[in-house]
Amino acid sequence: MTTAYEFRMDGRLTEQAREAFCDMRIEEEPAGVTLYGDVIDESHLLGILAQCRMLGLVVVSAHRVLPRADHGRAGSLPHPRDTVTDLSTYRSRRR
Repeated sequence: MTTAYEFRMDGRLTEQAREAFCDMRIEEEPAGVTLYGDVIDESHLLGILAQCRMLGLVVVSAHRVLPRADHGRAGSLPHPRDTVTDLSTYRSRRR
């Protein structure tokens, strides 16, 4: 069973980051980027966050969202949040 998540990030995605998250819906916004996708379990979630860190992305927040029939389709509206995880202290650092 999977859980739908929304990941908000500062800045823009590079082509490398877009390829890394090709299975997720990507929405460019004035204040950054939002990714939507299914997460299998906690280790998968941590793997996504680690991938963000390796790509030098700053994750502002990750939210579990309610599943919708149109989840994952480009152009669908953002999902209502049912749980909020503040990741303001989980900052990616470029090395």
